[in-house]
Amino acid sequence: MKTTTLPPLRVTSELRASAEAVLEEGETLSAFVLDAVTRSIEQRRQQQAFIARGLAGRAKARDSGRYVSAEAVVRKLRTRLEKARRTAAE
Repeated sequence: MKTTTLPPLRVTSELRASAEAVLEEGETLSAFVLDAVTRSIEQRRQQQAFIARGLAGRAKARDSGRYVSAEAVVRKLRTRLEKARRTAAE
């Protein structure tokens, strides 16, 4: 795979020092920045997919006229949480 570079990034000396202060043993600043960019890309992809699913669900509910009340959703979530807590306590 052919590689390329990201644009140079000007930061304050404080930000650079903060980044360097949290580097792990043997980790370079470049590796840290690459990891941060990679994670940010993945998080944004997941966020976009989440929004797309929500919009699709809204459209489906609007088209069908079938909605679930907030109270019903909260009640079901509470039941699931209680079950998970019981299972974890065993």
